[in-house]
Amino acid sequence: MSKLTAAAIQLTSTDDVTQNLARSAALVEQAAAAGARLVGLPENFAYLGSSSGSSSGSNSGSSDDGDHRLSIAEPLDDSRPGPILAAMQATARRAGVWLLLGGFPEKGSDAAHGALRIRNSAVLLDPEGKITARYRKLHLFDVDVPGGMRFRESERIEAGADVVVAETPWGGLGLTICYDLRFPELYRALAARGARLCAVPSAFTMETGKDHWHVLLRARAIENQMHVIAPAQVGQHGGRRQSYGHALIVDPWGVVLAECGNHEGFALATLDFDYQDRVRESLPCLSHRKL
Repeated sequence: MSKLTAAAIQLTSTDDVTQNLARSAALVEQAAAAGARLVGLPENFAYLGSSSGSSSGSNSGSSDDGDHRLSIAEPLDDSRPGPILAAMQATARRAGVWLLLGGFPEKGSDAAHGALRIRNSAVLLDPEGKITARYRKLHLFDVDVPGGMRFRESERIEAGADVVVAETPWGGLGLTICYDLRFPELYRALAARGARLCAVPSAFTMETGKDHWHVLLRARAIENQMHVIAPAQVGQHGGRRQSYGHALIVDPWGVVLAECGNHEGFALATLDFDYQDRVRESLPCLSHRKL
């Protein structure tokens, strides 16, 4: 297929899982009604806590580190879906879309042994709600950001190990999550594995987003001559946790095709893969690589 209408959802998720899932479903269905056939939800779409952003320690027994609630983590199992997966599978079926769950709270491999780990996973569902690909976030956000907030994802998150390109009717879809955006070698690896477009579901902080979000997304698109779809969290989640927003869709020349500003909603754009081919043919930098 030479063209695809895609949507990048923008949410203000909170610690109310039921409300988050209802709002996610409503926006997915609105995007589908507007013509989208691929819809992406942001990182932490099901839960985003209201702590200050400073983790209290890795093994205290707490079930909540602010961004992630370990108690809601589910296995990714089509045959026995948990409540979050089941709700999103039903949404994909109702809307008839390919649905990316940008940061799904997947139960970690060691959760049964009391280590309290969770995987931050991007999960692609087809229009029947079937899991077609899953990617576990490689790069974990252990950062003291400007403004005094401290994040330590590695204290609770089990990092992934694989580069994942999902097969879709429109070609390869590279899967990444948020902080991955700062590691260009991952996106080059996705392009080398045949990605025609890439998803970057995120919950970028206000402090870093205002300076780096647009620049990095456009750079990844230009460097790899691919479409980039970046769903986003936006606004105040409680406490001091605030997300930058500005969900984007960028074309292979680095042009922003659509943007959702500082409110819930979605960015919607048509991706032209014939145009992508012309960009890659006229400036064949991917074939000129030496390293």
